[in-house]
Amino acid sequence: MDLWTAAQALILGIVEGLTEFLPVSSTGHQIIVADLIGFGGERAKAFNIIIQLGAILAVIWEYRRKILDVVIGLPTERQAQRFTVNLMVAFFPAVVLGVTFADLIQHYLFNPITVAAALVVGGVIMLWAERREHRVRAETVDDMRWQDALKVGCAQCLALIPGTSRSGATIIGGLLFGLSRKAATEFSFFLAMPTMVGAAVYSGYKHRELFQPGDFGVFAIGFVTAFIFAMLAVRALLKFIGSHSYATFAWYRIAFGLLILATWQLGVIDWSTAVD
Repeated sequence: MDLWTAAQALILGIVEGLTEFLPVSSTGHQIIVADLIGFGGERAKAFNIIIQLGAILAVIWEYRRKILDVVIGLPTERQAQRFTVNLMVAFFPAVVLGVTFADLIQHYLFNPITVAAALVVGGVIMLWAERREHRVRAETVDDMRWQDALKVGCAQCLALIPGTSRSGATIIGGLLFGLSRKAATEFSFFLAMPTMVGAAVYSGYKHRELFQPGDFGVFAIGFVTAFIFAMLAVRALLKFIGSHSYATFAWYRIAFGLLILATWQLGVIDWSTAVD
């Protein structure tokens, strides 16, 4: 492993960790940054699976007490049972659409221009959603009904389009469907666990021949970096939403997306049509 490869792994690990649970699209940022620094090919597919696992491990660790309480209480406690059912209901739509259309989406939509357009459109929708009157029906994740979970799960399906943001779709969807800001954010975190682990296992098995012992060092750098920065991002986001709206992230999405589109139109950066 040369120094530049290690630096690429570090950069992409930081990007994954910082963006995975913020409503700004981690996949979109990965595509754009990887394109800029020239990190692509078959090796990149395996690398992305590994760093996503690093990020999800961070949120599992952050909510380990809640997870343990649910696991222990599942046989007898109604609240734990309802929470588990809600996660399963919300998880199901993305599984069906993801397995059915994942290859087509990756082939046709995984490119910087699609990402930039989705960032802008998603940012505009976030601003609209934030300016609507919020009618809160569920203050915490334990107050949610299965119908609320299903709606959030359907919203998560929009994140199959790179640049949309899984967390953005679920959080803003949650707000529109009557969840409090805290409930929408935390349910997004919990829903990420089965969704991302399931996607990683599916992709890992599908591309298992790409995992080579010689890449262990690169994977380790990305995994550890993603874990550390995801932990920081999750804690910062929970603190941020206590006194702020998501409008800041919306304006960031719009500005970043427009910057990508402008550099493409003006020929400042020769964005590739896909990350090969």
